[in-house]
Amino acid sequence: MAQVTRQQLDEAIGSFQYEGILTREEPYGSGHINDTYLLVFEIAEMGTLKVILQRMNKDVFTDPRSLMENIVGVTSHLRKKIICQGGDPDRETLNVIHTVDGDPFYVDSKGDYWRSYKFITDATSYDQVEKEEHFYQSAVAFGTFQCLLSDYPAETLHETIKDFHNTCARYEAFEQAVLADRKGRAKEVEKEIAFVRRRKETAEYFSRLLEAGKIPIRVTHNDTKLNNIMIDNKSGRGICVIDLDTVMPGLAVFDFGDSIRFGASTATEDERDLSKVSCDMHLFEIYVKGFIEGCQGKLTEKEIELLPMGAKVMTFECGMRFLTDYLEGDTYFKIHREGQNLDRCRTQFCLVEDMERKWDTMKEIVRKYGNAGR
Repeated sequence: MAQVTRQQLDEAIGSFQYEGILTREEPYGSGHINDTYLLVFEIAEMGTLKVILQRMNKDVFTDPRSLMENIVGVTSHLRKKIICQGGDPDRETLNVIHTVDGDPFYVDSKGDYWRSYKFITDATSYDQVEKEEHFYQSAVAFGTFQCLLSDYPAETLHETIKDFHNTCARYEAFEQAVLADRKGRAKEVEKEIAFVRRRKETAEYFSRLLEAGKIPIRVTHNDTKLNNIMIDNKSGRGICVIDLDTVMPGLAVFDFGDSIRFGASTATEDERDLSKVSCDMHLFEIYVKGFIEGCQGKLTEKEIELLPMGAKVMTFECGMRFLTDYLEGDTYFKIHREGQNLDRCRTQFCLVEDMERKWDTMKEIVRKYGNAGR
């Protein structure tokens, strides 16, 4: 997308139901998809009010109207649940600020889509696991997200990114990339290609369970990284799940699994020294404990049993996507150096192998906490 112009920003700011005098505006956050700004307003004797203003990336999210319909529906549901439980709905879920015309988004004169949220004060999101407690709190928060939305009709949600966690479709895309070999790279990654092909059944695992009706479709977040949890600065508690753009119908085990893939790894996602890459069983246990606690018995016995498989499949899928992108010439994931997507692929496959070695341990940890979660 083209850069935001001054005219666009002023137009958007003037189109939402803001109060007070704008005293500060600045780019905000570390996201790479949407253009995000923090706005600060002075309201007479009442002090300051902070809000988030975002231009949605319509190249990534091609149907912003449906996306916002998802967000409004889910946050309205969460708000009601939080109020019933005596919580603070202004801090424990995102609050959409409407336009002056009463809409949850604004379309500017260039056809770009904007939205705005109340800023969650006195809370922080972390890009990396700095404290084990933060990882635990993120697990509780994402589990609570599952619990509060367990009665939300997932089938009414729009699919904001088609086949996002359809591992079978990802496998087919991988095979097509190998066949096309647009950049002539297939020869140098024969080992990685063979790794994927040996695990074709892993790609098909959950689709078969779904077809057999053995696991339910739920409302899922689909981007369960640590930095999508706001952690209260005073209590240290994970209070709010943010970045709801990828909220769609999906599998709870995938939300769990993506957190493990990212948060329980002992190395960075593009680490070249694979001897540093492993799945930390201590962090795995911390997350299992928190996630099951947060779900408060809403997961089925089968879902709990499948949590390790969710971690393996999400890690495998991500590695396969990195490999596919490398074969296609690095067209989807941003790279900062040659071969970075291949390095990313290799770390994920290394994690998969480590999970396979530790499979009995992972299953035992889940059994330990699973009995308490039912």
